[in-house]
Parts: sequence; C-alpha cells; structure tokens
Amino acid sequence: MSYPEPRYLGENGEISAVFRSAETGPELVSPSGTRTHYLATHALTGGEFGLYKVEMGPRAPGPSTHFHRTISESFFVLSGEVRLYDGDRWTTGRTGDFLYVPPGGLHAFRNDSDEPASMLMLFTPGAPREEYFEKVAETARRGGPEFAEFLLRHDNHFTDPGGGPLKA
Repeated sequence: MSYPEPRYLGENGEISAVFRSAETGPELVSPSGTRTHYLATHALTGGEFGLYKVEMGPRAPGPSTHFHRTISESFFVLSGEVRLYDGDRWTTGRTGDFLYVPPGGLHAFRNDSDEPASMLMLFTPGAPREEYFEKVAETARRGGPEFAEFLLRHDNHFTDPGGGPLKA
C-alpha cells in the first residue's frame, strides 16, 4: 500500500484550513427535531468526503434499510444510544462505538431510547448529501416517479416494501 499521487504541488504550503466553531448551529432541523450540522460538505472538501453531526431527540426515527452504490457511510456515536443496523442485526451503539458500511452494504439507524443521542456520519467519497437531507421528507410525501428519481439521483436504494425513508 502506498500513498496516492500528490495533489498539492506547491513548495511551501498554503493557508487554506477551514475552522468551524462548536457554537455554530445546525444547518437543518427536521420536523422530528433531528438537528444536522454540515461539518464538512462535499463542496468544502472537493468531493473527498462529507462529515455531518446528527443530534436526534428521544425516539427519533431514522431511515429504513437501504444501501448506496457509490459511497461508503460510517457512523461514530458521540453520545447516548443509537440503534445501528449492519444488514444482519440491530446493535445498540454507545459513546465511542463505530460502524463502517462499504458501498452496497445494507444499513439503517434510529434512536429507540427515551434520551437524546448524537453521532457523526461520514460519507466517502463526498457526495452532495445536503439536498438529500433537506428534501427527502417533502419529496417522500409527494411520492410517485419524482420520489423514485430523487432517490436514484441521491444513491439511496431502500429495500423495505414501499421504500420509505423514515421508520420509527
């Protein structure tokens, strides 16, 4: 195994780091109260990865079982308990627990507890997940061909009958 080919060809480095304060509020608050912080979007990282902090309230639903063809997804539990599905079984993830899902891997998550929970979600390579997060509930309500095209465009392939994005 070796390092990839150099992508920065300068001699002295450059000032290009981006800081985000912990005080920054979420970019998205869903109807269920889930708060999503866009820590590093595909636009910021040039498509290398996308990193999001998700804060779920008690009994917050998550997506039903699905997979992605083009991206991997990783989950790191920051606080509370998050139910994580690895395609075979549900596990209760607690602070510090981690789940990696390669492309094609079945997965789902939710908060079944009576307490809030938070986690980091990492997508590699970076994909424009922000539009998916922001519009999935509204598009699912409308359903039909528009919803099917939306899911395809965002590489979300649900396996449950009816292909719903949220399950309690």
